[in-house]
Amino acid sequence: MQITKLTLNNFRVFRGVHEIDLRPTPAILSTSGQTIILERPIILFGGLNGAGKTSILTAVRLALFGRQSFGKLLSNNEYIESLTELVHKGQGLAGVQNNASIELEFEYSQEGKENTYKVIRSWKKGQKDKLYIEKDDTLVSELDYDQCQGFLNELIPVGIADLFFFDGEKIAELAEDESGKVLKTAVSRLLGLDVIAKLKSDLSIHLKKEGASALNQSLRDEIQSLEAKKIEHESNVENFRHEADFVDENIQQLTKKINDKESALSQSGGAWAKTRETETLKVDLLLKEKVELEKQIRMEMETSLPFALAPNSISILLKKIKEEQCIKRKQNFGQELELFLDTLRAKLSFNLSASAPAAMEAITDSLTEHLGNISQQALLLDISDSQTATIEYQINQQSVDSFRRFDEARVRLKQVENEIDNASNNIARAPEQEQVQELFTDVRELDKRKEKQIIKYHDLLEEAKRELRLLIDITKKVQKLHDKNKDISNKDTGIENAQNAMLLLDKLAEMLTKARVKQLENEFVKSYKKLSRKEDPLLTVVINPITFDVELIDEYGIKINRKAMSAGEKQIYAISILEALGQTSGRKLPIIIDTPLGRLDSYHRDKLVENYFPTASHQVIILSTDTEIDEKYIDLIQDDIATTYEICFDDASKSSKLKKGYFWKNAEKESV
Repeated sequence: MQITKLTLNNFRVFRGVHEIDLRPTPAILSTSGQTIILERPIILFGGLNGAGKTSILTAVRLALFGRQSFGKLLSNNEYIESLTELVHKGQGLAGVQNNASIELEFEYSQEGKENTYKVIRSWKKGQKDKLYIEKDDTLVSELDYDQCQGFLNELIPVGIADLFFFDGEKIAELAEDESGKVLKTAVSRLLGLDVIAKLKSDLSIHLKKEGASALNQSLRDEIQSLEAKKIEHESNVENFRHEADFVDENIQQLTKKINDKESALSQSGGAWAKTRETETLKVDLLLKEKVELEKQIRMEMETSLPFALAPNSISILLKKIKEEQCIKRKQNFGQELELFLDTLRAKLSFNLSASAPAAMEAITDSLTEHLGNISQQALLLDISDSQTATIEYQINQQSVDSFRRFDEARVRLKQVENEIDNASNNIARAPEQEQVQELFTDVRELDKRKEKQIIKYHDLLEEAKRELRLLIDITKKVQKLHDKNKDISNKDTGIENAQNAMLLLDKLAEMLTKARVKQLENEFVKSYKKLSRKEDPLLTVVINPITFDVELIDEYGIKINRKAMSAGEKQIYAISILEALGQTSGRKLPIIIDTPLGRLDSYHRDKLVENYFPTASHQVIILSTDTEIDEKYIDLIQDDIATTYEICFDDASKSSKLKKGYFWKNAEKESV
């Protein structure tokens, strides 16, 4: 198969009609009279994030597989909604667009004959799509919608296409899968084991019908009734399991989205943002406490605290107060005694005794001697006894209590200021609530959706178990009825052959799986050695044909721990698996790969660009950013590139257009 042209009309970011030539035209060189044809398989698209690279891959898958291209089971309404979302949302030349279409033209060889097919899928907003197929420019009118889709599914099965049309997410899914589930599904579709299972089921139905023909009418009617119920329960079991698988896939996708959102939340300071409100409230309370503590400290400073801050000066002050109190007592005593002596002299003046003057003189001399120069000493403070008592109480009692309260407030104030600083730093680290609110809302919404999906998943499994129990009971009843006529039935050669064929089909499926798994192992080793940066010539791989668990064995026979691989090594592992599956399939299909180098280091990128892209297929369509396939890699694979396109997004019209060339090359020609 070779894709020749893709036409987009109002599809996602592409407004209007865009025809894209995808033919990998070879280069023709003439030298020394000889013509040399150089195959150039690579068609390279370059575009910045959001420009529309993934739209190219989405368009190809949608054109071929319709509803199945979305990767999950969709109801009619869900499918219509998904199609509506793909209609270009920008303003077109004639206003808002209500319709879109995709045309995919490709060449396909069957039985040695090559035909050109064109798949035309169109739809309007709110309506289901229409599907037409042209073969060699002639409309295949005899096929309705379902028949057209069935024809495409037979031509290019969805399971096979997954190995050739993939993006970074598909690579990541396979790289992280350690259960073997993804690989098992791919190999099962690749080998057509689902066809074998269907054939076994058909043979089983045939055997039951043939056995029933030998029964009498009453038993035959009973078996037919049970068979009808059995088919109904089988269908229910299959439907419930199928729906449960899709729900489980949704759960895995939701889990990945939650992890991505939480990672983005953490990177944007979401961990701090969760406590921002608490920290803000805490700061408010601390600021109020700080105001009260400062107020308390000022109040203590205004009362008795200063007495406790200068103990030496206060000690001198108290000593001085005591000295002045002593002086004042003597002065008061002298003054009172002088008054008393004046009164006494007045009384003694009437006494004519000769000894009276001598006695008064003796008393006066004794008083003068006792008081000394006390009357001449100045009082600096001159405070009363009550004031002295108050001061002593303030110094000895109140100042001690005040200092204790001050010290407690001072220590607490320091703690509060530190807590305010820490909380303020936390608030500064946290983004504004508006900046992360959307992420918080997304995570909560995804959690709710995941919880509902988990409940739905378990309910579906329980329903499947219930239907399976009913199916087993009916199967036993049918078997008992058939056992009654087993001898008669076994005489028929056709029935015996059908029974043998069922046994052979089991053996065929087992042998085919082992053979293809062995081939897959060999192809994987070739690819992995070609792409890995670690030189390990004796690397081997073992794939369990039942569980499809992959074990990498190094040259020393030691199993390589895939969990310990870097993201880049896991991606190389996944691409090697995809290439090996493609080679094992034997199908000659194009490779379309979207953003292939995102998680690779420079060495792995070199290996992939040089050793994978030029040889992956006869047609390799690469959708890359400017940081993936850059000038260095363009030079490296220049001879293998047939055409380059740049996807340019216009912010004004909210749409993209294509032009020939690549980021740093001048545009040669815009697409129509």
